[in-house]
Amino acid sequence: MGAFDWTVIIKNMPFFMSGLLTTFELAVVAISGGLFFGMLVGMARLSHIKLIYYPATIFVNFFRSLPLLLVIFWFYFLVPIIAGRPLGDFVSASVAFVVFEAAYFAEIVRAGIQSISKGQVQAAYSTGFNYAQTMRHIILPQAMRNMVPSLITQTVVVFQDTSLAYVIGLKEFLRSASIVDAREMKSVEIYAFIGLVYFIFCFLMSRYAKKLEAKRGAAK
Repeated sequence: MGAFDWTVIIKNMPFFMSGLLTTFELAVVAISGGLFFGMLVGMARLSHIKLIYYPATIFVNFFRSLPLLLVIFWFYFLVPIIAGRPLGDFVSASVAFVVFEAAYFAEIVRAGIQSISKGQVQAAYSTGFNYAQTMRHIILPQAMRNMVPSLITQTVVVFQDTSLAYVIGLKEFLRSASIVDAREMKSVEIYAFIGLVYFIFCFLMSRYAKKLEAKRGAAK
């Protein structure tokens, strides 16, 4: 390790931090947007109305059967055509991530809702609650607690997957490393640093998810 030239990391730290900030911004958009639409799709997957159930099911199965890289390419070229003007790599990547992650969050939401006893739904209806009130006040608050470990695990996956935006030129963390490496020619030091940052974040979040899962198991 002493032979490593770590000064290249220190010298280019502002550029790395700019890329890391872009990575976090993309991850936040993907997680928040994916979770919002995932909740809608997840609840639609539990609907008894065929016009709601089947489109939601097709959406989930379709995007869960595709590699994220392909979806990024699709939206990078498709979104500007639909909008009639170029929207930039960040917007295109954000749309691709939100749509793709919504399919995965939808399954987490569906499983979380199904983990709640049907007896609670029937009890809510017997007190005069309608479907929306039952979901809002009784089912979703409990389901969210059950979903937290899985949501955190998916958050880690999203953070890792943001590096795929590299292929459309978005200057996220990995792309920043590539640019610095092309200038400094210090591949080992640069990519060791990048790997360390990814490892620290993902390891801490994974440990947190396991801790929450253990607490939930102890509470049962």
